[in-house]
Amino acid sequence: MTDRQPPRILVFAGSARKASFNKRLARLAAARLEAQGGHPTFIDLADYPLPLYDGDLEAEQGLPDNVLALRSLLAEHQGLMIASPEYNGFITPLLKNTIDWLTRPHEGESGLALFQGRLAAVVSASPGGLGGIRSLALIRQLLGNIGVTVLPDQLAVARAGDAFEDDGRLAGDAYRDKLDAICRRLVDDLARLHG
Repeated sequence: MTDRQPPRILVFAGSARKASFNKRLARLAAARLEAQGGHPTFIDLADYPLPLYDGDLEAEQGLPDNVLALRSLLAEHQGLMIASPEYNGFITPLLKNTIDWLTRPHEGESGLALFQGRLAAVVSASPGGLGGIRSLALIRQLLGNIGVTVLPDQLAVARAGDAFEDDGRLAGDAYRDKLDAICRRLVDDLARLHG
């Protein structure tokens, strides 16, 4: 018998919009991570508003309080699950700005240190036919640049307006099975790495 704690996974979407498909997908992913034995924490980036990154602002005022709060949350989790919307074929300014602030040095520690050794999974939902897949390639590149290992598995939910049931579940077995497989792998890999 082991006293192994379930891996802690920070879950969020790169959208502040209340009715965001990606926020729905992130919430659903958090529920599926828990069902697979993980300990997810869903956060809404709308609860952590940040100014656009500005080096002069940082030099004059230091890191904003919401950056410090997000840094503390990130430090408590071994993994990430990010739902990345696609704006004009790219990740959202909100997602990029949040990561830009989080990678700033603080109290002598590199901002990149927070991300080193983290394991992440990425998913996306879009009203279009590609499901936001172009944003997934870019968020993978960004996360890799800052030291995060991203699972090869990903989910791009196309025609998201019709992809969710009234109870929040994904409407198709293929999408449900794929999300469960991604969540299971993230939980299992984190347990192996941090067990």
